[in-house]
Amino acid sequence: MKPLHHLQQESEDAVESPPTGALVALDAAAPLGAAPQFVDVDCDGRAVRIEHQWLNGERADAALLVFLHEGLGSLSMWRDFPQQLCDAAGCRGLVYSRPGYGRSTPRARGEDWGADYMHRQACALLPALLSALKVDQVAPPPWLFGHSDGGSIALLYAARHPDRVAGCIVVAPHIMVEALSIEGVSDARAAYLHSGLRARLAKYHEDPDSAFWGWNGVWLDPRFLAWSIEAELAAIRCPLLAVQGLDDVYGSVAQIRGIARRAPQSVLLELAGCGHSPHRDQPAQLIAACTAFLQRHGRAGKMPHGRSRSNPTDRSA
Repeated sequence: MKPLHHLQQESEDAVESPPTGALVALDAAAPLGAAPQFVDVDCDGRAVRIEHQWLNGERADAALLVFLHEGLGSLSMWRDFPQQLCDAAGCRGLVYSRPGYGRSTPRARGEDWGADYMHRQACALLPALLSALKVDQVAPPPWLFGHSDGGSIALLYAARHPDRVAGCIVVAPHIMVEALSIEGVSDARAAYLHSGLRARLAKYHEDPDSAFWGWNGVWLDPRFLAWSIEAELAAIRCPLLAVQGLDDVYGSVAQIRGIARRAPQSVLLELAGCGHSPHRDQPAQLIAACTAFLQRHGRAGKMPHGRSRSNPTDRSA
């Protein structure tokens, strides 16, 4: 494997993740300050209404960071993390809810998203949204920050559109299905049916059944066990920071280490005492790492021949 900068972050502030690890601090989540806006987008021949919000829009010359939420997330469930990161890094931000989530167009009753739903979000919805919002995808292209499913979508977008992304930060991304993932998703189903999770999600989704069953139904479909995006990662040429909590109930370090094997410019950050949501469990450490990474690569993002400006050293096992 080519040189890899591998950071091991220890913390005394360990956070115990509940069985539904993606839902840490869900009850404490608060919507971002400014009111969201809506834009109509054509995706796969269907018109959808997308809830979105701009951050630091007055910084016209600043780099743009697009936030892609997790499988049960939405614009409001990010809380104030996107604003904190954009302020620290001097960036503009774009936060949105994918179709089926938040206040965006809900999933049609009985609609099965299918095993390729993350591919369709990366290859159809995200390009259509950026075009509808008149985001310049070339000079300079945006950065992507993706969490969980959003991280997988960011990776797929970077692989399919290498000239349209300055760089990626992916947090708890999935590149394959692990037994650990299925156990976590099964626990989430039990919580939704029997432990009040539906009522909690209703605070952040106009139709919680749309969000939950769209995501949960795919992950617990036996056909999804074969899902993998590993072969597509080699096409990624931009700088890439991949972050994994060591106490994540939905995935192990095999996910980000697999990214590094296929995209050797990757920088890895493994966080001890951290679950599925590092932006909730260890926001200060995550913001510091992201800010340093963004500053190291500047606005240009993509380096010649797909290599990072940094001079990484191999500390991998």
